[in-house]
Amino acid sequence: MRFVMFYHSLVSDWNHGNAHFLRGVVSELQARGHDVTVAEPADGWSRANLLREHGPQPLEEFRTLFPHLQSIAYVDAPLDLHELLCDADAVLVHEWNAPALIARIGEYHRQNPNFQLLFHDTHHRAVSSPDEIAQFDLSHYDAVLAFGESLRRCYCRTHPHLRSYTWHEAADTRVFRPHRNGSFPYDLVWVGNWGDDERSAELHEFLLSPARQNGLRGCIHGVRYPEQALAAVRDAGLEYKGWLPNYRVPQLFSQALFTVHVPRRPYVRMLPGIPTIRVFEALACGIPLISAPWLDCEGLFTAGKDYLVARDSHEMQSHMRALHHDPFLRGELAAHGLQTVLLRHTCGHRVDELLDILQ
Repeated sequence: MRFVMFYHSLVSDWNHGNAHFLRGVVSELQARGHDVTVAEPADGWSRANLLREHGPQPLEEFRTLFPHLQSIAYVDAPLDLHELLCDADAVLVHEWNAPALIARIGEYHRQNPNFQLLFHDTHHRAVSSPDEIAQFDLSHYDAVLAFGESLRRCYCRTHPHLRSYTWHEAADTRVFRPHRNGSFPYDLVWVGNWGDDERSAELHEFLLSPARQNGLRGCIHGVRYPEQALAAVRDAGLEYKGWLPNYRVPQLFSQALFTVHVPRRPYVRMLPGIPTIRVFEALACGIPLISAPWLDCEGLFTAGKDYLVARDSHEMQSHMRALHHDPFLRGELAAHGLQTVLLRHTCGHRVDELLDILQ
């Protein structure tokens, strides 16, 4: 099959978590012999910020390490949809595209209905900022891929003319796999962006304060940390190390006893059942994980066996102490979590699901 995908970026993961899953899906489709073209805006926000802060070197390194993951960087006005889509079998359009482009692709499909056109949503805007999603003209799309059942049900209400499917993110196990060798310079590592105050209080409660109380050695990677956040990281006794390319995260996970998941507030409160991709990636790397509360209403994992759940800061401190001192517990959690991912939550599983949906 010939796939064409319109996404924010394949080559930049600067504050762009969807690139993680996209890379895994493209790699898996290509490995199965499918032809895949990814189109991304040349001036996309993630790519522009990456270049501004780090120059061209990260993009050059990405091209060297992943030569099969190439994209067409376009300027929207002259984008020739016919050239891209005339022989396509399936077209995926991510929600982080300009409304005008989303509408143009839909109109092209109306006039040329020889392919299947899917809208892919991996964000909470449909419930937190519904006016933004309302700007998207999906009248000529065939279906929606929503990265959680709660989000799919939202589309059932707002776009009843569209078929909708739950299509969770997953781990790219070509990249995310265990590298642990028993040497742990850190007790704790955490990878995530501070962002738009969607979990500032939670990061204090479930990450910074428990780490400080336990006197842990650790480091934090991510972007968009204001000065008060940097001060809080220092006060917790942790190192802030800035942006880290996502493909280097498995090596980072190999250097720590455990990591922590702190979901963003909109997912906990408005879109239960969506863990975001960090859980899949951490478990795929065989690192023990402690999570702040989120409702796994779809039964993706087994809490207490795949990872520990901390209901408050005090419980997080307790779990951190336990993992710090108990190698048997670390081993049990890591093995169970890794097995769950390999059995159910790889990009290979998601490509199977996608092909079933298209069929």
